[in-house]
Amino acid sequence: MPMMYGFAVQRRQMLESELQRLVDEMPQLGMQSMYLVGPFSKGDVDPSTVLDLVVVQETDEVTHRRADFWTTHLRPRIGINFYVYTPHEFENNVDDDLLLQYALSIGERVYG
Repeated sequence: MPMMYGFAVQRRQMLESELQRLVDEMPQLGMQSMYLVGPFSKGDVDPSTVLDLVVVQETDEVTHRRADFWTTHLRPRIGINFYVYTPHEFENNVDDDLLLQYALSIGERVYG
């Protein structure tokens, strides 16, 4: 998809700014650690680039509702995918979960 000249720089700045805001705000809400995964973690930026984040948080919420907590409390300014794991899941499911394998081997640890 073609981009306007300078758009990639502006989009990268938006993504970096939002990521920093999340790193600053999420620990007070219970985040224990966070990994940046997906295209942005590899430096790829286009108009549809979003933040893909693996978040470790103690929670009793069912898996498919966990991201709702972060979306509701943080009101993201850009597209964000939250993939939330409990500490137990994060430590014990690596062999069976490709996203966790990616986070630990290729992703960027941005908090914790």
